[in-house]
Amino acid sequence: MAQAEPVRTPLQRHIYSVKRRLYWSGATFLAACLVTFPYADHMIAWLKKPYPQDLIFYAPTEAILASIKVALLGGLVLAMPVILYHIWKFLEPALLPGEQRLIIPFLMVAFGFFALGVVFANFVVVPLSLQFMLQFGIDRSLVPQLGVGFYVDFNVKFLLVFGLAFELPLAITLLSRLRMITPEQLSHYRRYAIVINLIIAGILTPTTDLFNLLLMAVPLILLYEIGILSAKMFGRPPARNVMDIEVDLPAGTAGKRVL
Repeated sequence: MAQAEPVRTPLQRHIYSVKRRLYWSGATFLAACLVTFPYADHMIAWLKKPYPQDLIFYAPTEAILASIKVALLGGLVLAMPVILYHIWKFLEPALLPGEQRLIIPFLMVAFGFFALGVVFANFVVVPLSLQFMLQFGIDRSLVPQLGVGFYVDFNVKFLLVFGLAFELPLAITLLSRLRMITPEQLSHYRRYAIVINLIIAGILTPTTDLFNLLLMAVPLILLYEIGILSAKMFGRPPARNVMDIEVDLPAGTAGKRVL
């Protein structure tokens, strides 16, 4: 006689769902990295556009490690739609039936924001950062020679941070739709958010100078403000407390009564 499957509690089913989606996302990411690795030289050439000089390497393994890093970045970009799909399916039970049909627009907007953040970092943030640091050395009669390992590591950190940071307005809007946060709460805690963004920028900035810290922190703060605006426009209003509903009193009685 076949043994019956053990009955899972809601918490166990929840944990099982999270693990299964993490496995799928991880497997997709690894497969995407294998696909992007042969094109690592093309991706390095794309990353090199803000820097007109030739890159060099100091150690025999530096070039291949740089190729692995850009392959990981390319794999993350390639796997992003699948990762976002599993994030959506994880949150889907908390959404209304009409909102559950918005998966395609959600994937398109989220992937577009991530790609926009990567492009913005590579063509706006990285050139400004490089120009500041290289000019500092040139003014002191130093000749810049960048190794491919440092350059790729420097770029990939900026690109990943800005790719994920550009998802902030969408994440805030989604949390507002789930009634986990409200625009009023976000506005009330704005000063704390600014401090947290500065701390995050200080941790994630590849260098320790103030210029690069602000170069990362200011866009994060602006994206937070865009998230507040988006939550006001597209978020779901907080549920009204049943005790706050006004009821009309019978005729001949002045005013209204609050339950």
